[in-house]
Amino acid sequence: MISTLERSNDRKVANAVKVSSKGLASPRVKNAFGLLAGPQGSCPDATAFCVAHCYAGAESNGSEKIFPSVKALVTRNYEALSSASRDEMISMLDTMISEFSAECEKHAASKLFRIHWDGDFFSGIYAAAWSHVIKAHADVSFWAYTRVGSAASYLQAQKHENLSLYFSADPDNAHVVPEMQRKGIRIAYVARSFAEAKEALPRGVRCPENNRAIPLISDKGSACRRCGLCIHGRGDVLFSTTKK
Repeated sequence: MISTLERSNDRKVANAVKVSSKGLASPRVKNAFGLLAGPQGSCPDATAFCVAHCYAGAESNGSEKIFPSVKALVTRNYEALSSASRDEMISMLDTMISEFSAECEKHAASKLFRIHWDGDFFSGIYAAAWSHVIKAHADVSFWAYTRVGSAASYLQAQKHENLSLYFSADPDNAHVVPEMQRKGIRIAYVARSFAEAKEALPRGVRCPENNRAIPLISDKGSACRRCGLCIHGRGDVLFSTTKK
């Protein structure tokens, strides 16, 4: 039997929000998908920098460490996919996105889906499975960041009109950036400060949420929905681990 994949709520990327009687905003639709992070999980090209600073998988303060239920969910997803054939992967991913689309239609929400709020493209077969599903759901706008150069190159070559793709760079893999840029792939660069990130990627724009310019989520929507830079692939983006 093919296992069921589980979507996640991610306040930063929510495509629609609901507001409680106390005025607190939260995601209305689960529009993100995650896998177990790190080199022992779904991140074959993890760098020392990203392992140390990963908001999801960092041993000291990552979401997987702080919330056992989160780690259990992304572990289940990873185990289901990593042991599956390509056709089984496609079936699981397609079912998940179909359920997401139906939920969006129920709530009149934009079909914006974040691939890998946690984790990465752990194999070529897995990247190919996602490519198939992205093509099959042309009415959904997907966006993804990856440190796996081969996956970025493959997905870029598929010319998906409904995928906004970013190569995730940091001081440890900055040497790969020129190759990705030659292929037309946008760059998401993270450093210890915005000044360091800007020096490495002069054309990059600071993520407004990471720069504390807009809130993570509010009654006006999530930070990513309000900004739209990454969702629509408008340009390179900069992040700072210190938010300074």
